[in-house]
Amino acid sequence: MKIGIDLDGVVIDSETTFRTYEEIFDIDILKGNQLVNREEPKFQARYNWTKEQEEKFIQEYFLKVSKESNLMSGFIGVYNLLKNQGHQFIVITARGGHVKEMKDDAIRLLEENNIKFDKYYWKCEDKLEICKNEKVDIMIDDDWRIIKKLAENKVKTLYFRDTNLVKLEENEFIKEVNNWGDIYRIIKN
Repeated sequence: MKIGIDLDGVVIDSETTFRTYEEIFDIDILKGNQLVNREEPKFQARYNWTKEQEEKFIQEYFLKVSKESNLMSGFIGVYNLLKNQGHQFIVITARGGHVKEMKDDAIRLLEENNIKFDKYYWKCEDKLEICKNEKVDIMIDDDWRIIKKLAENKVKTLYFRDTNLVKLEENEFIKEVNNWGDIYRIIKN
């Protein structure tokens, strides 16, 4: 099976770290409360920040978050099991787009843990096109908008949903997962 896989929020636990620093930035640096929708995965939709404030957050926190993040709990064990069973993993990620050093940091983290994927797509803006071109059997992502777009185009997905993010109705193209054990169960079945 060809498995498309996002990094942040799926392989790397950066999304919870991002949300922590977003709150610190919003409350302590911006001296306010501009949270508008906590169900949104990306800060551009979670907060009512100006473009300048968003850029300041990117410059001050993206690389810091990347360096503080680790692999998701359970990922290594399930990844190794699935690789040994012959499954292929294709990384399809936006990482490296805003801050190019984040790509290097992800590579460092993966190498430190002896993780080598079969193929990498960095700085991706259109995951649907890559999924179709690569003929992935299933895509794992944590962004509901990406999941919805893929599912609407008949790409099977696993929505790695964090606790307070938007809930999507499951169907033949969308299955919700919350950990790597869930992912293993679905792929094995």
